[in-house]
Order: sequence, then C-alpha cells, then structure tokens
Amino acid sequence: MDTNQKSLRFKNYLHLHFIILIWGFTAVLGALISIDAIPLVWYRMLIATFFLTLFMLMRRKSFRISKRTLVKFILGGIIIALHWVTFFLAIKSSNVSVALIMMSTGAFFTSLIEPLFFKRRVSKLELFLGILVIVGLYIIFKIEGNYILGIVYGLISSFLSALFSVANGLYVKKNDPVIMSFYQLFFGVVFITILLGLKGEFTTSFFQLSSNDWMYLLILGSVCTAYAFAASVKVMKVLSPFTVMLSINLEPVYGIILALLIFPKKETMPPNFYYGALIILFAVVLNGILINRKKLFVGFKKNKI
Repeated sequence: MDTNQKSLRFKNYLHLHFIILIWGFTAVLGALISIDAIPLVWYRMLIATFFLTLFMLMRRKSFRISKRTLVKFILGGIIIALHWVTFFLAIKSSNVSVALIMMSTGAFFTSLIEPLFFKRRVSKLELFLGILVIVGLYIIFKIEGNYILGIVYGLISSFLSALFSVANGLYVKKNDPVIMSFYQLFFGVVFITILLGLKGEFTTSFFQLSSNDWMYLLILGSVCTAYAFAASVKVMKVLSPFTVMLSINLEPVYGIILALLIFPKKETMPPNFYYGALIILFAVVLNGILINRKKLFVGFKKNKI
C-alpha cells in the first residue's frame, strides 16, 4: 500500500469516527427535543427525505423502481419508523445511556434473525455470545425500576433495527443504497402521517414548536440522518467492512460520553449498569473479531484450493 492510499484510508477512518460521533449525538438530540417520540420521528424522517431528494436531484439519480421492490421498501420504511419511535421512547422513558446500551444488543438479535433469512444454523459461538448479552442485560435490569420501561422500549427498538439491517442486507445487493434510503424514509413518513392522522394530532399546536426544537430537528434530520448516511456510504467504499463494523460498536460509548457531559445528573448511573454495559459491548466486539477471522480462514482455504 503506497503513501497516498494510507493517507486516504486514514482520512476516511477519521471521517468514519466523526460520523459515529454524530450517530451517538442523535440520542442526545432525542433527549433535548421536547416533543413526543412519534412527532419527533415524523419531523426527522420528513426533513431527511427532503435533503435526500435534493441529493438525488443533484446527482441526477433516477427515482424509478419496480412494483415488487416498492413493496419491500414500504415494509422497510414501516420497520425503520417503528425502530426510531421505540428508540426515542426509550430515551424519554429512561435516559440516553439506557437506550444506547439496549441498542448494543442488536448483534445478538441479528444472530438469531440471520439464520431465518439466509437459511443457516445458529452457531454455538453466537449462542454463547448471546448468553453473555443476556447476563449483561440481567445486571442492568437490577437497577432502579423507573428505567424498566426504557429498557423494554430499547430492546424492541434493537430487535427492529436488527430486522431492518438483515432485510436491507438482502435488498442492497440489487438496489442503490441512496434510492433505498429515500423510499424507506419517504414511506416511513407516510406511515407515521397515517398514525398521527388517525389519532387526530395534526392540529395547529402540532406545528407550533419552540425555536430550540426546530433547530435540533433540523440538525437531526439533515446532519445526523441525511448527511451521516451519504457520508457513511462513501467511507464504506474505502474501508473494510470489518473496520467499519468494529468502529460502529463505539457509537454507544461516544453517545454515553456526550450524554454525561450534557446531562451529568440525569445520565450518571449505578456501577452495575456499567458492568452490564461492558459485558454487552465485550460480546459484540468479540463477535465481530471472531466472525472476521472465520471469513479470513474460509477465504484462505478457498485460495489454497
């Protein structure tokens, strides 16, 4: 690898961590924004859809897709909308730290969902790491009872995130990721619009937000959603999937540090919370390392053959 390639990789590596820091800040914004979770997600997805539309028009990308693909994107939009709603409900029911650590269980849920989609057996390694995650969750569950609702919402959100990621792993092979995101965000907005319409929440007060809420929502929809997505796609073209995956595991760490700096009283947790969180993060990182080694070993054997 020459000097220019090393420099390019290093710049993209730093850029990746900046993107992960932004994703971690998403949870902090969820705590700062005063409106309820469902309206919050509606505004987020609407703003992100607007910016992705501009991005696609600037890049002259076609909006055309097949009817069969459209159905898949509608389902994806509903799942990601419900994921974000439950994620922000977790934050508002507990705090940023609880919500982010619950999201770290996504790798565990993915290991259970993937065999159904790809028709393979659940590995013993994944079961062992899943048990480690459950141990970590058990330790966290022993904290004060007023966080239990946040933990439940967080686990539901993590499951939906894993379901969305596994399904998108199949869709992205045949579709442009930018077009996928545009349609999934758009149909997520449509889905939540129907929910809010049925609840009769589209009143004048719905659109009367404070200046701070408008500012945070614009940051959330543009920087934390539209920009972070477009930038992550570019970074993933340079860095290896393993590097990206391991780095993304730092999202809850970055988010918790930011939350502790911004909300020191609300975010300080009992020691057993951090013990449980470390066990979960250890299981997630170990899973990534072992899976990567397994892929390298399989690739080495194929090359020898």
